[in-house]
Amino acid sequence: MLLMSKRRRRVNLFRFRREKNYGFINTCLKSLVVEKYGEEIWENLRIQTGVQDTFFTFEVYKDEITMQLIDTACQMLDVSPDMVLKQFGEYFFEFCKQSGYDHMLRTLGGNLYEFIENLDALHSYLSLSYQKMNAPSFRVEKNEDGSMYLHYYSDRRGLCHIVPGIIGAAALDFFNTEISMEIVNQTEEEERTGKKEHIVFLVTQKPVFSYKRRNKFSSSHFLPNSGSQAERRLNKEELERTMNKIRDKTSAKRSHWETIRGIVTIGKGRLLKGFDPVYPRTLWIDPKTFCIGLPFHIIFDEHLRVKQAGVSIQKIVPGLQILGIRLNQYFTIVRPEVKFTISSVQRFINSQFVFRTKREMMPDSWKQRPMLELRGQMIWMESVQCMLYLCSPLLRTLHELEERHMHISDIAPHDVTRDLILLNQQRLAEMELSNQLERKKEELRILSKHLEEERKKTEALLYAMLPKHVANQLKEGKRVEAFKHK
Repeated sequence: MLLMSKRRRRVNLFRFRREKNYGFINTCLKSLVVEKYGEEIWENLRIQTGVQDTFFTFEVYKDEITMQLIDTACQMLDVSPDMVLKQFGEYFFEFCKQSGYDHMLRTLGGNLYEFIENLDALHSYLSLSYQKMNAPSFRVEKNEDGSMYLHYYSDRRGLCHIVPGIIGAAALDFFNTEISMEIVNQTEEEERTGKKEHIVFLVTQKPVFSYKRRNKFSSSHFLPNSGSQAERRLNKEELERTMNKIRDKTSAKRSHWETIRGIVTIGKGRLLKGFDPVYPRTLWIDPKTFCIGLPFHIIFDEHLRVKQAGVSIQKIVPGLQILGIRLNQYFTIVRPEVKFTISSVQRFINSQFVFRTKREMMPDSWKQRPMLELRGQMIWMESVQCMLYLCSPLLRTLHELEERHMHISDIAPHDVTRDLILLNQQRLAEMELSNQLERKKEELRILSKHLEEERKKTEALLYAMLPKHVANQLKEGKRVEAFKHK
């Protein structure tokens, strides 16, 4: 019965749509096998699966290659797929850090909740360079007891056990926390288009105080010392006393900013831990300036009726000038893959949303061009029962800008999309150069291997024709004296 269960799970690994991934994944898998089990195991695994020995980082490969490697490894090592996938997740996290993504990962959030919440944003950024990447999506919910529900969505079925490996390694390394993750629900997500696998994990956290246990995944550590905590406590008490002195010294009412300025000056630039923002009684901006200053924004109500739009998006999609038009008549949601309803948008409100214009609704001048994509965040405005979509055009290169007959001037000066396009243009050129170098390196490796084989053949032929000591002298470039040989 157990054997049948293992076989069934192995078969389930191949129940996924025909997707593709970059060679970075397969390179990581090879590195894991070589490091944990040895070069010989990898060579046997490679021969059994019939895959190449080297994978190019920026080349796209079929998912079948990765899944075949994992399934064959499970059989060779007699390990369950769940265990292999979790181990791969742990190793993948470390592999990403060593590949130059360490600082990027560390700055995603100040705690595990924020880290997970921003994973989709990281994937969105990486998709600018890895344009064919089909990454999973994450959504996290806090519980009153401190635990979390982690929602995992993916086109690839059977790979959910990678998630505990990655999240567990990140929690221990970045936040000095051990976690346990258990699957509480597993369904085909009907709400999402494309019918993605939807796994819900219950995540519980437990702080780790041991320096040695923290060393498990990372070679770089940070443990706050007790002195810094005491210092923060003293600074807080000092600032509270300062604020009380300010209140006592003046009987007249002081403005909020005067009080803050006094605290910052006397308290040596440190504010109290608590923060209460100040909002103006009147919004000091007129509608025209707002629409010009944020040229790519859309406000729509719970029935998807457009209430307001920025000037640049009106120029590209003139239909939005008709107040009350439904947003889903002109746009489709690309990411996250949800139905275009207000309830779906609210459920994924912490995700980055990518909209794409519908070709049939665009002006004739746009119908021969690639469709415009917008990327941004959703903000629900409870007071007016409307959703604000703050977005920017999703453009990766100057070529894409030209294809849509757009200019840098169409993007607001404060919008970092301007810089992102130029930086990504350089990044793509570097990636292409790196890809060419990888190919040349592989060609030289194969050539060197063939030369070594030919050298061995030549030596074998030399030893077959001549006495061994003569052959050795010829190999060393020495002169061979004539002599009789019987």
